[in-house]
Amino acid sequence: MIWPKAVRERIKTGGDREIIHSYPYRSACPSTVWAELTEKAKEDLFFAGYTNYFLWTQMPDFLGTIRKKAGEGCRVRFLVGDPNGDVTRQREVIEDVALTVSTRIRITLENLAKLTEVDGVEARFSSADDAVNHVSLSVFRFDNEALVTPHLARLVGHDSPLLHLRRIGESGMYSRFSEHAEELWGRGVPIS
Repeated sequence: MIWPKAVRERIKTGGDREIIHSYPYRSACPSTVWAELTEKAKEDLFFAGYTNYFLWTQMPDFLGTIRKKAGEGCRVRFLVGDPNGDVTRQREVIEDVALTVSTRIRITLENLAKLTEVDGVEARFSSADDAVNHVSLSVFRFDNEALVTPHLARLVGHDSPLLHLRRIGESGMYSRFSEHAEELWGRGVPIS
C-alpha cells in the first residue's frame, strides 16, 4: 500500500465520501446550514419530512425564500403526512408531547396555503400505505445535497440524528435516500 494505515483511516475512500457532516441530533445542525442549502439550490428543493413544521419557525422568512426560489425556476416540493391519518395518531401516542404531530403538520399546511398562487410549488400527503415509511425517515433535498433524518423509536424529529450528504455517484447514500423520497412522492396524494 502506498498510504500508511493512519492516513487511510482519515481519508474518506468509499461511500462515506458522500457524508459531509453528521449530527447526533437534527437540532444540532445550525439553521444557517438549512438556509444556505435552500438559498444555493437552483433546480430542486424537496422537503419530505413528515411534518416540516420547523422549516417555517427556524428559518427567517422561509415563506419569502420559497416564493423567491420558485420565481427563479426552482422546483419546490413538500411531502407531509396526513394530519388525520392513522399513523399520525399512532405517532402522537408514541411521542406524547404537547406540540402534536397533527399540529406540526397543520403549521406546514397553513403556510403552504399562502403559496397556492405560486407556480413551481407542489405539495402532497404521503399515501396511507406509505405513511409508516414516511414518518420514520425524513429526506430534505437541495439539488445535489441532502439532509436526512432517520427517526429513532420514541423520539421527536429534532432529537433524532441527521446526516448531511452530497451526491457523488449514482448508487451512493444520497441516491438511495433520494429514491426513497421520490417513491413516496410518486404515490402521494395532492393536497387540495
